[in-house]
Amino acid sequence: MTGEPVSTGALSAIAYKVLAPFLGATFAAIVVMSLTQPRSTREFGIALICTVVSSIGGGCMLVMWLGLQAWAAEPFGLVALFCLCFVCGLPGWVMVRWWFNWVAKNPDRNPADAIRETRDMFR
Repeated sequence: MTGEPVSTGALSAIAYKVLAPFLGATFAAIVVMSLTQPRSTREFGIALICTVVSSIGGGCMLVMWLGLQAWAAEPFGLVALFCLCFVCGLPGWVMVRWWFNWVAKNPDRNPADAIRETRDMFR
């Protein structure tokens, strides 16, 4: 089976489109972890996972909700989507930091109390 070889430019364009959300997630994780150092390896691992997941998942959800899929066809649109994924990663880190701080201050309380306190803050 002979076919046309895939050009390097086509491969780099595909890699750029596939890796753009992951780059946003990576930069979000680096920025927030530089601002507030994790206290333990466990906290670092959990915060890293939550930052990446909220970056990619939150960014994709926002793109779908706002209908920005067409932006992926242009290089500047990909940069904008990259920035959107970056911004969506920050709340993931904040929630993890809040959770670990709450547990450290209230070791004898039930985790459901944290949910109740959060719910009561927004009432």
